[in-house]
Amino acid sequence: MDKKRIILNIVVVCLILFSLYILQNLLMPKYVSAIVEGSLIEEYYNEKADYNHDIIFIGDCEVYESFSPISLWKNYGITSYIRGSAQQLIWQSYYLLEETLKYETPEIVVFNVLAMQYNEPQKEAYNRLTLDGMRMSASKIRAVKASMMEDERLIDYIFPILRYHSRWNELTSEDFKYVFKKDKLFHNGYYMRVDVKPVTSIPRGRKLANYQFGDTAYLYLDKITKLCKDNGIELVLVKVPSIYPVWYDQWEQQIEDYASKNDLLYINFLELIDEVGIDYSKDTYDAGLHMNLTGAEKLSLYLGDVLTKTYDLTDKRTNKEYQEIWQEKIDFYEQMKAQQYYELEKYGYLKSFGAKAPED
Repeated sequence: MDKKRIILNIVVVCLILFSLYILQNLLMPKYVSAIVEGSLIEEYYNEKADYNHDIIFIGDCEVYESFSPISLWKNYGITSYIRGSAQQLIWQSYYLLEETLKYETPEIVVFNVLAMQYNEPQKEAYNRLTLDGMRMSASKIRAVKASMMEDERLIDYIFPILRYHSRWNELTSEDFKYVFKKDKLFHNGYYMRVDVKPVTSIPRGRKLANYQFGDTAYLYLDKITKLCKDNGIELVLVKVPSIYPVWYDQWEQQIEDYASKNDLLYINFLELIDEVGIDYSKDTYDAGLHMNLTGAEKLSLYLGDVLTKTYDLTDKRTNKEYQEIWQEKIDFYEQMKAQQYYELEKYGYLKSFGAKAPED
C-alpha cells in the first residue's frame, strides 16, 4: 500500500471518529434548562484552579444544596468544591473521591451519610446523572460496574451514543447550542435556589422491617475512610437538616458508633437547628427536602466555624492569586442571586434551572 493511500485511510478514520464524537455530543442530554443536576459532575473538570481545595464534599443532594463554597470562602478563606450529584450512591461517592485524588489532595473530605440507606443500585436515570458526567477513567468503569441495573450495559456508558442514539427526534435548539460547551450553572458544585416554600407539616417515617445499614454500604464507607486515612485526609461525616427523607434514630446510632470507632468527626445538623439558626419557614425551597440559599449559607457559616476550630486550615483571603480567582466566583454567585430574586419578583417563580411555573 502506497504512502498516499495510508494517509487517506488515516484521514478517513479520523473523520469518522470525529463525526461520531460530534454526533454523540449532540445526542446526549444537555442538562442545562431542565434536570440541571446532570451537569454537576462534569463542571468540576472546568475548574481553572491549580491548587488543592481545602475541602471536597461528596454525596447526594444534601451536600450540593446545603453548603455554599462561596460562603465558606467569604467568611473563612476556605477553598472547597462539592462533587455531589442527585441520589449519589455511596459507591459512586467512593469512586468520585478516588478519581478526585488524581487531580488534587484536599485537607478534608465531607461525606453526607444519607446515602447509607441504599445497599443496591436504584435506577438508571440517577446513575446517568452521576456517571455520564465523569471523565473516562478506571474509576468511572468501576463506578459503572458497581451501579448498573440488571438491564444496563457497561458499553453504553463507555460509548453513550449507543444509549442515546434514539434521541434524534427529541433534539432541540439547546442540543445544538451546547454540543461542545455548556454554560456554567453552579458555584463550585453548589446548586443555588433562592425561592422559598416553607415546611407546613413534619412527615412521619414509615416503619422499616430492618434498620440495619447494608453490608455494601458499610463496605464503601470503610473504603472511603481508608482512602482518606491513606492520603492523610480528615474525613468528616454530616447529616444536613432536611426533614425528609426521614432520618431514623436507629440510623443515627449506627453513624455515631461508626464515627466513634473510627475517630471521625460527625455533625448531625438535625440536632443543631436552633444553634445554626435554621428557620423552616424561610430556609427551604421545597417544604424541607432541601435548603435554599439562606439555609445553605447558615449551614456553611456553622460548618466553617467548626472546621477552622478543629483543623489547621489556613485563611487564604490575603493571598492575591486566590483573591482574583475567588472574586470571579463571587461575582458570578452574586449575579445569579440577583437574577433569581428578579425572576421571583417579576414572575412569582424561578424561570432559571427549568423550574416550573406553579399550576393555576
